[in-house]
Amino acid sequence: MAEHRSMQRAALLDAARSLLSEGGTEALTFPALAERTGLARSSVYEYFRSRAAVVEELCEVDFPVWAADVSAAMERAGTAEAKVEAYVRQQLELVGDRRHRAVVAISASELDAGAREKIRAAHGGLVAMIVEALGELGHAQPRLAAMLLQGVVDVAVRRIELGAAEEPAAIVDAAVSMALRGVRG
Repeated sequence: MAEHRSMQRAALLDAARSLLSEGGTEALTFPALAERTGLARSSVYEYFRSRAAVVEELCEVDFPVWAADVSAAMERAGTAEAKVEAYVRQQLELVGDRRHRAVVAISASELDAGAREKIRAAHGGLVAMIVEALGELGHAQPRLAAMLLQGVVDVAVRRIELGAAEEPAAIVDAAVSMALRGVRG
């Protein structure tokens, strides 16, 4: 029974990723989740109390995988500057990944304070990954520099997500260039 519930929960999360990726916030409804998984709509409520709860769990499941991808890319880099480039590029490469698309599809305002705090903490962990490299590059305030660097990444993510006039590769290259010029001080 526990294995069956676990499989159903995983199927609901997978369906939620797809719905968010395909149609954004409006697409994530309990009837749509039920239809995608073959469950009765009332059964979906046995697993999640709200759309925000679905998104919160997606963040808990998917964000560590995403952060591990960024961390692995940074570990492969040889220098502090190369780590900065890997940090930016890997995050922007993951924008098209449906795990990432699902996490950013719902605005934080739809989440309760606890869920927003978990997401903030997860992002804080991501920012913490780059602090050491920025310290190696001579920044007097590497934590502040890391937060500002993440701001560049966040804006680039939004440009890519919005389907900006620029090609995604151009946005990535511009963000990397800006980041590297900025971290050189």
